[in-house]
Amino acid sequence: MSLSFEYHMPTRIIFGAGKLNELDKISMPGRHALVVMTSGQSMKRYGYLDKLIASLTQADIQTTVFAKVLANPVVEHVHEAAEIARQQGCDFIIGFGGGSAVDTAKSVAVMVNNPGDYWDYIGTGSGKGKAVEAPVLPIVAIPTTAGTGTESDPWTVITKTDSKEKIGFGIPETFPQIALVDPELMVSVPPKLTAYQGMDAFFHAAEGYLASIAQPASELYSLDSVARIQQYLPRAVTQGDDIEARSQLAWASTQSGMVESTSCVISHHSLEHALSAYYPDVPHGAGLVMLSIPYFTFMANHAPSRFVPLAKAMGAELTGLTEQQQALAFVEKLKQLIADVGLADLRLRDFDVKREDMDAMAQNAFDTMGFLFDLDPHPLTKEDIVAIYEASYA
Repeated sequence: MSLSFEYHMPTRIIFGAGKLNELDKISMPGRHALVVMTSGQSMKRYGYLDKLIASLTQADIQTTVFAKVLANPVVEHVHEAAEIARQQGCDFIIGFGGGSAVDTAKSVAVMVNNPGDYWDYIGTGSGKGKAVEAPVLPIVAIPTTAGTGTESDPWTVITKTDSKEKIGFGIPETFPQIALVDPELMVSVPPKLTAYQGMDAFFHAAEGYLASIAQPASELYSLDSVARIQQYLPRAVTQGDDIEARSQLAWASTQSGMVESTSCVISHHSLEHALSAYYPDVPHGAGLVMLSIPYFTFMANHAPSRFVPLAKAMGAELTGLTEQQQALAFVEKLKQLIADVGLADLRLRDFDVKREDMDAMAQNAFDTMGFLFDLDPHPLTKEDIVAIYEASYA
């Protein structure tokens, strides 16, 4: 744990079941919103988009909708949406949907006023690392899934498809000004997606605890989120309309975003970003799950002390165990959680991942998100990464 840190959490969080119904009473940061959504139909099918637009109209706010975002969002859509925002005179951006919609909204907010290509501002990989100088449009995040926690952090993850680079980016201005988190919007998420998303939130919390830059607040947030997800994710998967379970998960996800604002994920995410950059049909949460057991087994064997509080948070019985055994108890509880949410049989081969790509993916993980390796509790080599991919395949 680091006792030298900055704490900056500027997002106003409005949380609770039914809060979308109060949107017209919340002061928005502009008068014309670009609403950024995915290309799926669920927001329309369940009436969520109509409710959002009606509330904004009631508040005399104009809306333009961009509904093309992919599950793994791409830079082409960032540019297209930013051009629409410019043409329509939008003065703030709403990310409405899962993490991909909110992440894209953040990136669009950067590009409406800033010139050039989005990748000009990316600091790793083939990015140019330019400073964002023109104003970033205000961002409002309204998540409809419990997974990324992007509503309470500055990070946005976008893929450059031609070079297979999936890279995170964030600056203080990409924190949402407002995050409206309504668990009622999450009851329609199917069981498998609920599981994928909940495990994403779990790994944000666990990795944030393990990171070398963890600090007192992030440790509290991490352990609480791990405990809540352990208890409530299986319920939400099997009983999607359980509003208590949905609310607990929604808070755990938002709190895991706060972990990412005060600490950071580690190289587990680098490995997954490389995987889904090469194979965009791999859902992020699924990729994390498939890599998790070999990854955390490696880390627990080499840096056991940080795993002990995580094992306790998951309810592991640790009496009489050595520190090494206590660390590995976390891995066993993780295996059980993955099984309890129906994901125990996931393997890379199920997504047609080719073994011959593993070396390139390992190098990609270093080249694009290499800074996360600096935060690991124990160093990973390229050979270690390939071994983790291999163990996740069979």
